[in-house]
Amino acid sequence: MSQLLAELRAARERGDPGPLIAAVPYARFLGFSVVAREGEMLGVMRYSDALIGNPMLPALHGGTLCALLESTAIFEICWGVELVGLPKTITMTVDYLRSGRPVDTFAKGRICRQGRRVVNVHVEAWQEDRTRPIAAALGHFLLPSGEP
Repeated sequence: MSQLLAELRAARERGDPGPLIAAVPYARFLGFSVVAREGEMLGVMRYSDALIGNPMLPALHGGTLCALLESTAIFEICWGVELVGLPKTITMTVDYLRSGRPVDTFAKGRICRQGRRVVNVHVEAWQEDRTRPIAAALGHFLLPSGEP
């Protein structure tokens, strides 16, 4: 665990969020990536046929959108907060706003409030137009205390 946290600190100092994905096998499996663009970090879910939940529309599966939102929130915490361990999800409330089309999807997290033990993060996902989100979420995450 300490080696992973050291790698994340070094990546933050270099401005390279790529190692965040390497630390999460599920994110790699779904084809997520993280990019630093214009001073912010974005979660990216590249489209693949395996992400389709409703082939009649076709529309992205809600579970994959939720995974993108939750992963992006956790990445935002790992990128913006000095940690002694990885955060754990307490709750995640997702609002599905419109169908996700079969194209790449982007997400941005914003830390709303950080206490000593809990961090609240708001995340939005969009496709071509950032002003038209397809899903939004509010997540509450437990920070490790550093005590045994």
